[in-house]
Amino acid sequence: MHKPELLAPAGTLDHLTTALAYGADAVYAGQPRYSLRVRNNSFRDVTALSEGIELAHSQGKSFYLVSNIAPHNSKVRSYLRDLEPIIERRPDALIMSDPGLIMLVRERWPDQAIHLSVQANAVNWATVEFWRRQGIRRVILSRELALEEIREIRQQVPGMELEVFVHGALCMAYSGRCLLSGYMNHRDANQGACTNACRWNYKPVAHDQDQTGDLIATSRDDTVGQFEPREMLLEEPNRPGGLIPAYEDEHGTYIMNSKDLRAVQHVSELVKMGIHSLKIEGRTKSTYYVARTTGVYRRAIDDALAGKPFDMAMMDELEALSNRGYTEGFLRRHPPKEYQTYEQGSSFAGTQQVVGTITDRSGGWLTIDVKNQFRVGDTLELLTPSGRTEFLAQQMETARGEATERAPGSGHVVRIPQPDNTPADLAHAYLTRVDYR
Repeated sequence: MHKPELLAPAGTLDHLTTALAYGADAVYAGQPRYSLRVRNNSFRDVTALSEGIELAHSQGKSFYLVSNIAPHNSKVRSYLRDLEPIIERRPDALIMSDPGLIMLVRERWPDQAIHLSVQANAVNWATVEFWRRQGIRRVILSRELALEEIREIRQQVPGMELEVFVHGALCMAYSGRCLLSGYMNHRDANQGACTNACRWNYKPVAHDQDQTGDLIATSRDDTVGQFEPREMLLEEPNRPGGLIPAYEDEHGTYIMNSKDLRAVQHVSELVKMGIHSLKIEGRTKSTYYVARTTGVYRRAIDDALAGKPFDMAMMDELEALSNRGYTEGFLRRHPPKEYQTYEQGSSFAGTQQVVGTITDRSGGWLTIDVKNQFRVGDTLELLTPSGRTEFLAQQMETARGEATERAPGSGHVVRIPQPDNTPADLAHAYLTRVDYR
C-alpha cells in the first residue's frame, strides 16, 4: 500500500516543532494577509516563515505555504511582491484556491508546486481532472464527500495526488465559504478574519412587536433567573413536516454549531484507496491539541500499513481533547452502532486537562510548570512523542522542596516523583489530569 503523508497544522514555530516531534510528515502554515488564519498566526514575516521552512527541511519533512484567500484587487496587487521572498526559501508547495492567483504564480514560477485548497470546493472527478490539466499537483478534496465518492475520484483521476481532512473543526457553510461573520461583525471569513458567529450561544430575550410588526426587546431582565432547559422543534413554513430539533440548556442554543470531524476509524480505508495525504485541521488550536492528534493519527496510519485491526482506544484518546462533539462528517451516512456512543450533541470539555509541562528532570523528580491545578491522589498521564504513561500522583513538593498536597494553577512550579518507564527525551512532553467519567 502507498504510505500516505500525515499533514499537521502549524500556527507557530512551537506548533511546528511539536507536530514534527509527534510524527507529522509535513506541516502547513500561511502568511496572515493571504491565508485564512489572521488570528493566532505567528508567521507574520519572512524571517519566521524562513525558520519554519528550514526546521521542516532539516528533518526531511515538507512545509506547505497556505495562500488560499478569496483576494480582492488590493491583495492581487501586492501578492507576487510579498510572495517572492518566501518562494526563494523553497516551500514544498503553495496551497491555493483562487484561479487568478494560481495563474500569476504559474506564470512567474512555473516549477513551483501548487496544491488546490479545500476552499476551491472540488467535489467530483471532472473538477479534479480539470485542475490536473492546469498543472496542479494535488487537490485537497471538499469535506462534503462520502468515502464512495472519494474512491471514485481516486479511480477516475489516478494521476492526481489527493488530500483528505481527517480531523478538526467543521464549518456550517460549504467548505468554509461563509458570509455570516462578515454580515454580523464585518469580519470576512474569506479573508481569514472569521469570528465564528455560528458557534456563539444565542439566548431568547423577552420581546414584543412594534407598530410595523418588527420584534423589539421588552426587558432583558425578564428572563433572569427563570431559565429552564427546553427542547424545541423548528419548522419552516414552506416545508411542513420538515421538523428540526433544537435544544437549549443553561449555556444557550447552538443551532448552527457543527460538531468536530474525527475520522481516525477511516484511516485504514483511506490508505487502501491510495490517498496521498491525511490532514489535521487546527492552526489556531493549542500545541497540546497538535501533539495529541498527530500522535494518534501517526499510530493509525502505521497500524493500517502494518495490516493491524483498528484500535478503538484511539477513539478514546481523542476524547481527551476538548471538542464540540465528534462526527464522521459526510464520510458515512449511518455509522455502525459501536461508533455511535462516541457522538454527543454539545460542547465537551474532554476527559483530560493539561496541568503542566516538564521543565527539568533530576534526582528522580520532574519539575512541572503548572498550567492548571492538580493534587496528590489525581490520576495523571505523561504524554510524550514516544508514548503515554499513566500514574497516580503520590507525592508533591514546591520549587523550594517543601511538601505540598496541591499545585494551585498557572504561574506555579512544583516537583513530582518521576513515574516508572519515563522516556529519556521529555521534549514536547505534557502532563495531563485524567478524568474518568
